[in-house]
Amino acid sequence: MEKAREFLEKGAAGDGAARVSRLTFPPHKPHRESSFYEYFILRGVRVDRVQPGSISLSFRVPPRLTDGEGNLARGAIASLIDEIGAAVINEGSQPMDVSVDMSISYISAAKMNDELEITSRCLGRVGRYFGTTVLIQNKTTGEVVAEGRHSLFRVPASKM
Repeated sequence: MEKAREFLEKGAAGDGAARVSRLTFPPHKPHRESSFYEYFILRGVRVDRVQPGSISLSFRVPPRLTDGEGNLARGAIASLIDEIGAAVINEGSQPMDVSVDMSISYISAAKMNDELEITSRCLGRVGRYFGTTVLIQNKTTGEVVAEGRHSLFRVPASKM
């Protein structure tokens, strides 16, 4: 991860594509450490409150997650909904949850450095199938930025 961070901070000079193709990342250990993707998306997220079936988080929109117009990118919103929707049902020692379906309503824009409040709730569970909802709001204005519904399936533990 340090190699990637160093590369991104220095910028791609001239032979950027060749430099990127030479980067190597050792596989991460699921449930023991964050992947590069998780680190990139979730860096800066602060946990405000955790209750059974619900979590509330704060997040200041960083430049790395904005589009060309300075708005929080829609892909970043989808990634936050994916990660935080899964976090609300995480049980630590349980096997990984796999996203089955997401439905996202993009309602308003969030600008770089806006403070956001993200609330995720578990809607229910049937066997190994879970439903969650994630609401992203501007903490200052209360305006809803996006709302997502996320369904996940808990992969059964390996018997190997």
